[in-house]
Amino acid sequence: MPTDGPGPAPGYAPGRDCALCPRLVEFRHANRAAFPDFHNAPVPSFGPLSARLLIVGLAPGLKGANRTARPFTGDYAGDLLYPTLTEFGFATGDYGARPDDGLVLRDCRITNAVRCVPPLNKPVGAEIAACRPFLGAEIATMANLQAILALGTVAHTSILRTLGLKQKNWKFGHGALHELVPGPVLADSYHCSRYNTNTGRLTEAMFHDVFRALRELIV
Repeated sequence: MPTDGPGPAPGYAPGRDCALCPRLVEFRHANRAAFPDFHNAPVPSFGPLSARLLIVGLAPGLKGANRTARPFTGDYAGDLLYPTLTEFGFATGDYGARPDDGLVLRDCRITNAVRCVPPLNKPVGAEIAACRPFLGAEIATMANLQAILALGTVAHTSILRTLGLKQKNWKFGHGALHELVPGPVLADSYHCSRYNTNTGRLTEAMFHDVFRALRELIV
């Protein structure tokens, strides 16, 4: 099995050759061979650390963020997320599905529970746990943080465990707002994936309702 160099970088971001998860390391090497023009490394967060809103997704998509090096950029989920952020004042500019499209996040930062692309878009528990310290450091670094939006149950659970809270006390539910004491408000939404939107589990109106509630919190 291939191995990378040094382990994670200090702080809230893993190094380019983070070696914490053997399965993801192996997949990374395979993708570097198959797609040499892709980013093929842990995907950094996007947006200012001074933001009051942090959005946490699942993991980079193989031909989305793993290619472009920007969360939700170049895959279907970004087609709903970024125009929604613009509509509710959390971004300016036009989303062009590429990292040089000029889009700027305003009072908002985006990251993932798992920073490296997993096979079949499905990280395993050990990989989620290995990435959790980065999420914890990021939350701790965001001094102005008022709300965290979890896109899906994996992100919801990872956030709670990062904050030392039990999932049974804070059930995931689309549109739910959990007042964590102490801590920021935790908001839940179904993930804006192609599967969820194509099946009608998540509609644009449902997604907008979540951000409307967040906008009322963050004024």
